[in-house]
Amino acid sequence: MKKLKDIKQYSSYAFGAFGHDAFYATLSTYFMMFVTSQLFDTKNAAFNSKMIAYVTYMMMIIRIVEIAFDPLIGGVVDNTRTRWGKFKPWLLAGSIVSSVGLAMIFTNFGGLATSSPYLYLVLFAIVFLILDIFYSFKDISFWSMLPALSVDSEKRTKFGAIARFGSTLGAQGVIIVIVPMVVFFSQVFSGSHGSQQTSAGWFGFAVVIGLVSFLGALATILGTKEEKSAIRENTEKVRLRDVFSVIGKNDQLMWLSLSYFLFAFSYVITNSLLLYYFRYVMGRAAAFSTVGVITAILGIISVALFPTLVALIRRRAIYLGGIAMMMVGYILFLFAGSNLVVVLIAVGLFFFPYPLVFLAALMTITDSVEYGQLKSGTRNESVTLAVRPLLDKLAGAFANGVVVTAAIHAGMTGNAKPSDITSAGLLQFKMYMFFIPMILLIISALIFMAKIKLTEAKHAEIVTELEKKLD
Repeated sequence: MKKLKDIKQYSSYAFGAFGHDAFYATLSTYFMMFVTSQLFDTKNAAFNSKMIAYVTYMMMIIRIVEIAFDPLIGGVVDNTRTRWGKFKPWLLAGSIVSSVGLAMIFTNFGGLATSSPYLYLVLFAIVFLILDIFYSFKDISFWSMLPALSVDSEKRTKFGAIARFGSTLGAQGVIIVIVPMVVFFSQVFSGSHGSQQTSAGWFGFAVVIGLVSFLGALATILGTKEEKSAIRENTEKVRLRDVFSVIGKNDQLMWLSLSYFLFAFSYVITNSLLLYYFRYVMGRAAAFSTVGVITAILGIISVALFPTLVALIRRRAIYLGGIAMMMVGYILFLFAGSNLVVVLIAVGLFFFPYPLVFLAALMTITDSVEYGQLKSGTRNESVTLAVRPLLDKLAGAFANGVVVTAAIHAGMTGNAKPSDITSAGLLQFKMYMFFIPMILLIISALIFMAKIKLTEAKHAEIVTELEKKLD
């Protein structure tokens, strides 16, 4: 009976992660393709570039400002007391509002994007701000459930691995379906032919992703249960003015945050520019679906290996070894050119370690809950776990700016063809897609090597000490 209960919890959490990361991939990576290729596709190139820049930098500013409030959102979640627990009400509300918001931003607001562009920008800012706030509540609630599901590191590893399994399938599944789905809805709603993409096709795609996100959240709400223990009961309502001091006093959380941010920033830049590479450099946009198939398979293998690798070589070696493998992928990518086979091998080397590094970072952040609890005397689950989504969103916000800058500088906007891209434009594109991310990865690894001391053995000692103090 207990085994069936565990299977239900694991699968429910995994499906929640599936929908959550499908949503995140759509918003952080592919919305910019919609903006640069469909939203402002007039004959006035200067107008198009200006409006694309306005939308992009508006998004970046909104996310950066809103991100500063993420720890406060974590504090609100930590202070929530309901019969359904503290996570599930926010998970439900966040999934509904953010899904509706996603569908709305994949439109031109009834033609306002071109007929009344400044009114469009105002409305877009309002919708995107509401979307982003409620997505933050959903994001923080979902991932901060992890330490609430178990205080045991081994069981947490299983929950983390199965959640990453679901999120990998969700994010990579978007890569597989995005082009055929947009083309399908373009044909259904706009009567287009062949591989032509339209705004209506992108809207249909966004509606499907929003629905998947909502259903995933619902599965997590109905299928998971918080674990009760003396350690978890050692909580008190955190004053919102004290939220940032809770984070600041946790030195392991702070150093890992800096290392992980640089890692995530480099990954999102390259991953976001990958579709541009296939479309504008290789001239093979349809082949991009192959990337999704390959990375989905590699993601399954990678996540499945994580518990075994943790037992054999521990998280530290996984984090640093994963970054080293990604660097090999970058180097191969530099020499791949338009050779599809070599490009796909480079993508594989670049992507395979990503879920492993993510999980190593996630489990260390999760263990920092008890580390902070021992130092401060109070347990703060959502405040601590809010840091990881904050870092991913911050990386995504800055990456969006980099992506649009790269697209504009390289001439990869509107109906541009591979033959339109100059050698100077291609060089600038490679600088953004490869060279800058490689530097960020190296710095990330150096920080982790020098500053992170919270190992699995150290966490076990902390849990034992907390149990003795709270008995």
